[in-house]
Amino acid sequence: MSILNIGQSALAAAQLGLQTTSNNIANASTPGYNRESIVQSENGGQNSGSGFVGSGTNVQTIQRMYNTFLATQQNVAQSSYSGLDTNYTQVSQINNMFANTTSGLSPSIQSFFDSVQTATANPSAASSRETVLTSAQTLASQFQSTSGQLTQLGQGVNSELTTTVQSINSYATQLASLNQSISTAEASNAGQPPNDLLDQRDQVVSSLSKLVGVTVVNQGNSYNVSIGTGQPLVVGTQAYQLGTVESPTNASQLEVGYVTGNTTSAISENSLTGGSLGGLLQFRSQNLIPAENALGQMAIGLASVVNSQQELGQDQNGNAGVAMFSAGSPVTTSSTNNTGSMQVTTTVSDPTALTTANYSLEYDGTNYNLTNLSTNTVAYSGSTFPPASAVDGLTFSSTGTPSTGDNFLIQPTVAGASNFSVAITNTSQIAMAAPIVTAASSSNTGTGTISAGVVNGPPPVNANLKDSVSITFNGAPNAGTYNVTDATTGTTLATNATYAADGNISYNGWTAQISGTPAAGDTFTVGANTSGVGDSRNGLLIAKLATANTLNGSTTSIQGAYSQLVSVVGDQTSQLQATSTAANTQLTNATSAQQAVSGVNLDEEASSLIQYQQAYQAAAKVMSAAETLFTTLLSDLSTAG
Repeated sequence: MSILNIGQSALAAAQLGLQTTSNNIANASTPGYNRESIVQSENGGQNSGSGFVGSGTNVQTIQRMYNTFLATQQNVAQSSYSGLDTNYTQVSQINNMFANTTSGLSPSIQSFFDSVQTATANPSAASSRETVLTSAQTLASQFQSTSGQLTQLGQGVNSELTTTVQSINSYATQLASLNQSISTAEASNAGQPPNDLLDQRDQVVSSLSKLVGVTVVNQGNSYNVSIGTGQPLVVGTQAYQLGTVESPTNASQLEVGYVTGNTTSAISENSLTGGSLGGLLQFRSQNLIPAENALGQMAIGLASVVNSQQELGQDQNGNAGVAMFSAGSPVTTSSTNNTGSMQVTTTVSDPTALTTANYSLEYDGTNYNLTNLSTNTVAYSGSTFPPASAVDGLTFSSTGTPSTGDNFLIQPTVAGASNFSVAITNTSQIAMAAPIVTAASSSNTGTGTISAGVVNGPPPVNANLKDSVSITFNGAPNAGTYNVTDATTGTTLATNATYAADGNISYNGWTAQISGTPAAGDTFTVGANTSGVGDSRNGLLIAKLATANTLNGSTTSIQGAYSQLVSVVGDQTSQLQATSTAANTQLTNATSAQQAVSGVNLDEEASSLIQYQQAYQAAAKVMSAAETLFTTLLSDLSTAG
């Protein structure tokens, strides 16, 4: 090997070094670009008789500075952050909706009960009653509006799921194509790595990780990519597809499915974690559906307790009160995969015992299994259809015959708010008055007094509620006792009943309390409130429902239930914000670690550029020296000749 050839090899190596360094500088800001460097080796030496003399250098390959472990860590961190950030963004919308103190649901609830309270000061005034009816209609509109906004969020999730699945399919197709291109390029170039194609493929994997959590296995010169519980997305040059399908028990909800031939089979939501896809699914199942159900539960509970008290009162026309509000009924849906003829109906038997859970009712061929989907616990299991006794305030009935595997989705409260409305149409129907009135005879000589009396709930009221009833105290030998007579029907309700001071006396669906010491012959009456237009006793009881513990098994008030809902959503939002921020920090750290190996440092590249420039110049001088020596040699030979 001549000195000229050695210089030429050095010149070629330096030139490749300059080109590689220049390419690094040019792509310093290119997403997914991995820094490259040349890998040189010494050419074999030649025996000169005095030892082996080197024969120059050789560039074996242009190497990507790529670390699989660091790249995987970055993709995992990217997937985690993308999922949490997507969930946080969605939950923030619910939080802003519920926590609005000026135009949200809370001020509408408070305004309704405040209007009832105000009307009790002048229950016969048309303006006061009109305010009550208007505030009731505003409350109904706010329930419907809030429910509608949640429904729109659900539709938005469906739309984003469809778009995300299309993007995942596109990336899968690109990966399969890149696997093919990389394999072809390596085969046609003696196994030399096509770095630009490798960078493109890794960038596609990074983009895919933003959409869904993936597992990547490097097999030969191909990436095999899977999702979920191992469903293959890319195998070599073959790309598989995802799709969306309607839930078999909820047509308004899309599920992500795996496409096999002409069939799309739903993938369990719990297995699709990470990425914006996992974030959307988690938001829907853990945040949106519970919020819809909680809102509906509150609407049903409010309607129930207000209606119950309204129906125990008397309206402006002297009639028994009728329901003021109506709310949505439970939604029970048969799976489209069912083959039996059974249909299930769900009714609310105790609105105060309702939870925010949905339920699954499945027949396994032997038993009916009713599962609470929020807690994943079995609420009932037996060979007979769920009994008439209530489960969480619900009762069930059925027609037809089930087949093995038939399944039903039960959503007790989902429609409660969307179908919440005002049932009365006239202000005179507001039952501000109590239907009974009590009195003590003016001829009484004792110190006994009788309370205003209350109507025993729940409705319907006793048919004899408004009968004229007299309570007359006896003298010796039956002193300390009283007789009760229904003058309307001529019926004796009690004879010589024992009197207990401050004790309650209950007949015909009412309860009154007589206090003090009645004298023999003293009479008290309970009867119809025939002139009750100025009475507001029942209105006061309705107003008190705002803070009375009437929901969740009589443990929570209406305002308390809404406050709990706002608090739960607020806590979820704060927690997701914190975890999203932490995940972003992890992503930043993982990216920094990856870039420390693969990223382009312009200062280092500038130094390398000078180094290769000097090497190029030195190699050129070697070749120049070789040329001078060769010329001198030829000149000497010519002179000698």
